[in-house]
Amino acid sequence: MKKNNIKLLLLSLLIVLYACDEDLDINDDPNSPPAISSGLALSAVEGSLVTVMGGELFNLGGIYAQYYTQSPGAGQYETIDTYNINVDYANRLWTELYAGALNDAKFVLDRSEENGETGTYLIATCLQAYTYQILTDVFGDIPYTEALEGQNNLSPMPTNGEEIYLDLISRIDSAVAQYEQNPVESSVGEQDLIYGANMNRWVQFANTLKLKLYMRMAYTSQNNSAEVLELLNNGNFITENAKFDAFVDAIDKRNPFYEVQIATTGLGDVNNVASNSLHEFLESNSDSRLEAIYRPNTDGDYIGIDQGDGITSNFSNQTATDFSRPRISPLTPVYLMTIAESNFLQAEALARYSGAGQAQAAYNQGVQESFALHNLDVTEAQSLTGTGGAYEFDTTASTEELVEQIIIQKWVALAGVNNIEAWIETTRTKFPELVANNPDYSLGRRLVSVTSVLPGNSIPSSIFYSDNEVTRNSNLSQKENLLVKVWWDQK
Repeated sequence: MKKNNIKLLLLSLLIVLYACDEDLDINDDPNSPPAISSGLALSAVEGSLVTVMGGELFNLGGIYAQYYTQSPGAGQYETIDTYNINVDYANRLWTELYAGALNDAKFVLDRSEENGETGTYLIATCLQAYTYQILTDVFGDIPYTEALEGQNNLSPMPTNGEEIYLDLISRIDSAVAQYEQNPVESSVGEQDLIYGANMNRWVQFANTLKLKLYMRMAYTSQNNSAEVLELLNNGNFITENAKFDAFVDAIDKRNPFYEVQIATTGLGDVNNVASNSLHEFLESNSDSRLEAIYRPNTDGDYIGIDQGDGITSNFSNQTATDFSRPRISPLTPVYLMTIAESNFLQAEALARYSGAGQAQAAYNQGVQESFALHNLDVTEAQSLTGTGGAYEFDTTASTEELVEQIIIQKWVALAGVNNIEAWIETTRTKFPELVANNPDYSLGRRLVSVTSVLPGNSIPSSIFYSDNEVTRNSNLSQKENLLVKVWWDQK
């Protein structure tokens, strides 16, 4: 863990902001007074992003990706588990990302451009692009082209997600090119809480983020094999997990999910229990990641619940402690991207555009990196992916079957690591396969929540815009329901 006191002070402030009820307009910029430094503003960008990614979106993604489900004996997240969240749900996270992360990133971009700091400009570009990517993947069309104009435009028009994606790639390319042509190292140093202003790491992050954006477009007309193959040929992807680990085991200085969902006095550790969708997949395949992702019940046993079934009367005499629960500790890092995710992105790209043999190597490495992230013996991963192993890669399969193998393992690797990314990927690829009843969990299957309020076998494709923003922004109309698709959801 880096030992910079600003991290602890910043995180304390952000956890307080995360828990408060005050909502700000996305055009306000309360975090960037004129005298603030680029380094402190960059810390604030990362802090706001981590607060949401490791907090509300971690919880939402955990349930929607079917890692967790609502426990019996409590009911705080019944609306999520029944696919019935309301228009107020996103108020806080929308504000934190727009008025916090994006506005602060704009300040850093403007300041670093004025000062000719191409390194800092690249870092801020990566963070702002990542934040916009999360927002448009979760909400769909969002304010982008006209956003962050302050009092000059209080009702920014939403921009089509496809246009946002293409512009994000262009902006990343431009920032990398500017840095490579005039490599001015960033002056923010340890105030960059992710990579400590190591520019080689940030160039790798930029390349990996671009690959993610390109692979998100795989089922669309923007599918671009040439650009993907060029990225693969260059091969300069992350070699160190992009994570925020500036936590200490003290109130308001701990992992956001732990702080809110587990440690909260009288309210914590009573809502989230293991969903059988992932729990049974790991258990049936004798995968030791089961014990890294979940804690056992009070008897030391690992037991899950079918998605949504905890809300029914089937477990009326039981509570969360009777089941496996998320293994998130006070010091668990919040991950933006991991080496494992990078390898699965490469594996999918190779499966689609190159060959199954090359995809297999990246797939195997992705499984190994997932085990390594949890500090587990990678020889188990090698055994599982080896000849005759439960996760052996079938190179004779069709392209879509190759993708299914890759995404199921990516789904496992993201569990308890980057939950919202997992839900986004299940939405894009439709893997693990979604079934209405009697799933064979050992194969990697998801179950439509047994208490779903949506028609048929559907699950949410996006979430409602912040009601506060819709009320204030005359150019943003609330979507009809949670079935409205994000632009890349075309499979």
